[in-house]
Amino acid sequence: MKPLDSSTLALLDLRCPRCHQGPLFSYPAYKLTKYAMMPERCPVCSVAYEPEPGFYWGAMFVSYAFSVAWFAIGGVAAYYLLGNPAVWVYVLLVTVLVLLTAPATLRYSRAIMLYLFGGIKYDPNLRQLATAPPQPSRSKSHAHL
Repeated sequence: MKPLDSSTLALLDLRCPRCHQGPLFSYPAYKLTKYAMMPERCPVCSVAYEPEPGFYWGAMFVSYAFSVAWFAIGGVAAYYLLGNPAVWVYVLLVTVLVLLTAPATLRYSRAIMLYLFGGIKYDPNLRQLATAPPQPSRSKSHAHL
């Protein structure tokens, strides 16, 4: 996977904050039983994705901000597109909107938490990990016998 120079693009693509190459999540978001699973370390640069135990508890606050944003967007959209409907329509619309975006909200909340508060800085020198050709193994082989 080609590394991205921009940390913003790497965050949006849910890649490792250190090398901008490794994926932050083990499975795609549409696998609803596994969408929150993260590898323990980056498969490319081996940086730990959980800097300390309980690190992602702080992602709840980021997730809350996303939910408030969806609440505001849903409320404004209902008001202007549906002509100020009954309260139950607002509640139903916002509930459906928040539930449909829950996998993405969780993933981006964790990614933002890791990028902003994880203490991991981008290292452009790790670019060679993806572009360097594999080195021949120096293990002892009995093929020449």
